[in-house]
Amino acid sequence: MSSTPVEVDAAVVLLGASVTAITHPLLYVKLLIQVGHEPLPPAAGTTMFGRPVLYLPGFFSYAQYILKVDGKLGLFRGLSPRIVSSTISTVVRGKIKRRELQSKKDEHQNSFRKLVQETSHEMIFQCLSKVATHPFHVMSVRCMAQFVGRETKYSGVFSCIMKIFKEEGLSGFYIGFVPHVLGEVLFLWCCNLLAYFINTYAVDDSFSQASTIRSYTKFVMGITLSVLTYPFTLVADVMAVNNCGLAAGLPPRFPVFKSWLHCWNHLSTEVCRHSDHTSIFLSSEHVELNCSPQHPSGSTLQRLQALFPSCAPDSTTFCRRLT
Repeated sequence: MSSTPVEVDAAVVLLGASVTAITHPLLYVKLLIQVGHEPLPPAAGTTMFGRPVLYLPGFFSYAQYILKVDGKLGLFRGLSPRIVSSTISTVVRGKIKRRELQSKKDEHQNSFRKLVQETSHEMIFQCLSKVATHPFHVMSVRCMAQFVGRETKYSGVFSCIMKIFKEEGLSGFYIGFVPHVLGEVLFLWCCNLLAYFINTYAVDDSFSQASTIRSYTKFVMGITLSVLTYPFTLVADVMAVNNCGLAAGLPPRFPVFKSWLHCWNHLSTEVCRHSDHTSIFLSSEHVELNCSPQHPSGSTLQRLQALFPSCAPDSTTFCRRLT
């Protein structure tokens, strides 16, 4: 007996919610790193070429720290808004996928004009999806960012809705919306266009594995382009917590930003000022990489450099452990 479309959709939504729950601790750690919270000291080490470096803790070390402070449930702060957001996104992606399968029946499916048309439709669907899901993204980010200052201002979905609406109005749900959408749109168009040109002009039909290669091109392009569009995600997340009453988004950790462009310029300035360090836009390490004594992390870094004199202030390199 075959499953009905409703049953299939329900199974996909359930699977998406499960994946969201499983991967939530990883995104939780990522968010705390984005807002510059480094509670664990770096460890001295060397690169494969012998250059002295300070290794920042990886995911497992950070997760163990959260587990120690907040317990097992603490690893899942902000999960409920993310599940709501994931459910909406899964439904939208399902509609897009069905549209793609329908369009594949067209004999001119490889035409550039058709690609532009399909990508435009997908862009509209994704933008509408972001309108519906971004408020839950803001709630989730703020729930997770409370770990920095040990606040309890935001908790469940409904209490978050009431709190944000009361203090900031409707606009509070869409802080950081513009960079979030711009990043998604840029990613979508670049990914689809690059995959099209590679599949059309770089993959020879005479090659025996041409169809297999084409099926993976878009996936590989997605991984590559996610690095280039990461700055938009970073700015959106920083804006979501900025000046909302949480320590993670207030001075001296961050200035109060007037707009997302102000935030972008501020983070870009940090990169230019400390160009020898790891780029904030590529690795999220935008606070702990600032060696200025006036910066909140400056005193910490001075102590570390006193302990590890081989890492001079003007050449200290920080690396994030993968585990």
